[in-house]
Amino acid sequence: MADIADVLKRARPREQTVQVCMRGDLSGEAERLTEELARVSEEWEPSDLAEEHPARAIAAQIKAVREEARQAEVSFRLRYIGDRAYSDLLAAHPSKDENEAFNSDTFPRALIAACCVDPKMTEEQAGELFEVISQGEIKRLFDGAWEVHNGSGMVPFSLAASALLAGLGGEK
Repeated sequence: MADIADVLKRARPREQTVQVCMRGDLSGEAERLTEELARVSEEWEPSDLAEEHPARAIAAQIKAVREEARQAEVSFRLRYIGDRAYSDLLAAHPSKDENEAFNSDTFPRALIAACCVDPKMTEEQAGELFEVISQGEIKRLFDGAWEVHNGSGMVPFSLAASALLAGLGGEK
């Protein structure tokens, strides 16, 4: 039978890393190029068989923009802050609506600031971050912070990793 003291010595708070693209302008450029690619692919007719399809150049531009966006990503490492601290944080940001668990205007930045261990930030800095990244990126960060506090903690099964290992003669 396990001794709780031994169990507690092995315990580590849940963590999750969320990638956030800090260059929202690149997302808009990728969307513009994708629309252009669709238009050109639909409308283009070659004047001779040797002519290269203009979609190839647009596809190369899309690839370059996507790579630039990957280079502009920042990793945010989020860590569970503990039951008491999380409960106190929820209590500090009550909703005006009794059907909601927290104030949706103040709690997300407070939770992200409290659980982001790399890079560390204050609530004010989280607010500044929220002013320059999209609502989608804010949601991605908040979802990660929510998950480290409310997720099951189970290590997910990866079919892709399992298949790769099986194909390479590794573990099954």
